[in-house]
Amino acid sequence: MKLKKLASFLVVLAGVLAASLPALAADKENTMIITLKNGDVTVALRPDLAPKHVAQIKKLVREGAYDNVAFHRVIDGFMAQTGDVKFGNMKKGFNPEAVGTGGSDLPDLPAEFSQTEQFTRGVVGMARSQDPNSANSQFFIMFAPAPNLDGQYTIVGKVESGMDLVDKIKKGDEADNGTVTDPDRMIKVRIAADSK
Repeated sequence: MKLKKLASFLVVLAGVLAASLPALAADKENTMIITLKNGDVTVALRPDLAPKHVAQIKKLVREGAYDNVAFHRVIDGFMAQTGDVKFGNMKKGFNPEAVGTGGSDLPDLPAEFSQTEQFTRGVVGMARSQDPNSANSQFFIMFAPAPNLDGQYTIVGKVESGMDLVDKIKKGDEADNGTVTDPDRMIKVRIAADSK
């Protein structure tokens, strides 16, 4: 009887402690590390919210498709967009006129909009065209909350560390919808579970 009470107490104590601690890092299989010019940004991916989108991002990461891809659209106080693997690679095939219009050779994805999560600072969302089912490879990182995006774009993760580095990404011309001349880039992108 005493053993059952002790076990019950420990379960309750573990629950209380878990609720009072900040969220722990996602498992390494769902942790994306983006190397910028000033250091690493760690993103906890959310397959629980968007399993198809996260799977596609991880596939592109593991193919090296995101390496050297520009932050082509960066709006101060809003977000930094990247991930155009077709036209955004600054080492091969960069096209400043077309960057932001491309995706990857993988198919576009059906929307996985969340009704419970919001676009707050550090949230990573998938870019898309007017068609809700058109997200492919491009994503953006929020500088600040944007409630108007809630339930309209797929959330794939959140920055866990390095948001100060995201804040330093070169900003674009607000008069030109955030288009960046000579943009910063993702130097290397990897999944934490993989060897360097």
